[in-house]
Amino acid sequence: MLHRGQESTDGPGGEGLVVPMAWFYAEYIADELLRTGDLMPPTSFEFRAGRDALALTIFLADTHGELSGIRVVTQLETWLSLTAYDQHWQDWVRTRMERLTTDADGPGGSSPDLDLAVATWRWLRETELLAPDLDAVPGDGPVPDEDDGPKVWTPAWRLGLPLGHLAIHLF
Repeated sequence: MLHRGQESTDGPGGEGLVVPMAWFYAEYIADELLRTGDLMPPTSFEFRAGRDALALTIFLADTHGELSGIRVVTQLETWLSLTAYDQHWQDWVRTRMERLTTDADGPGGSSPDLDLAVATWRWLRETELLAPDLDAVPGDGPVPDEDDGPKVWTPAWRLGLPLGHLAIHLF
């Protein structure tokens, strides 16, 4: 069974392999935003964290199944508000994922789009990256260089989310 936003390799309504078009489109938008912002090398784990956090935001914000027809410019404010520092992004993601997986337990089951979103959320939560400690308060001395300052292991989403937010601002 095809879900909204998906196409089969045999075309709409076909019985071939189901292509997760909504997820691929969200990932493409996130990738383009980060590349345009030129914040990190595209081969870095930090870039992946930013792309994945932003793709998950874009995918989960699509509450009407319109992602493939979305106009990026009209959604920028929504994505900015969802990724803002003072928001509880991880709680929002958890709630949306629970709702989508509960809905997927009904007729038709899960979708390849949702499966990729679940795997991405798992990677963002379980993968830790060594990053500068943004919460460290410098003492009386000079502020250390990024490479010399304190570093902490942090979940990938905590590093990727501000990168995604900044990339949206720079767009």
